[in-house]
Amino acid sequence: MTAPTYQQMIFVNLPVDDLDASKKFFTELGYSINPQFSDEKAASVVISDTIVAMLLTKPFYASFTKKEIADATTTSEVLICLSAESRAKVDELLEKAVAAGGTASEQVQDMGFMYGRAFDDLDGHTWEVVWMDPAAVEG
Repeated sequence: MTAPTYQQMIFVNLPVDDLDASKKFFTELGYSINPQFSDEKAASVVISDTIVAMLLTKPFYASFTKKEIADATTTSEVLICLSAESRAKVDELLEKAVAAGGTASEQVQDMGFMYGRAFDDLDGHTWEVVWMDPAAVEG
């Protein structure tokens, strides 16, 4: 029997103004909150088995850095890109984000083999959602 293969994970830490509102926003997108790593200062949003968004209150986030916290509504500090299994899933997630209070931030990017859209969450963090034709990726 062989040992399981290690899967590297990504934890995206994001400062938020209103933790409860942000938790509600992400659960309305269909993601879950892991209570084991959540409290009054942070929420662990499970996006997939290998992707977790850590929503941190701004004072808590500030305890991890000496840098000024960017105002994501006026400054771009990061573009987070998630893959989607189809064009329809790209549109579905964008529609859920807008319905939950997010803002569509870019026009549709349709290159035939690749299709993407983007939204800003409640704190202005930009999330891109992209589908790529598996045949095009294989080359």
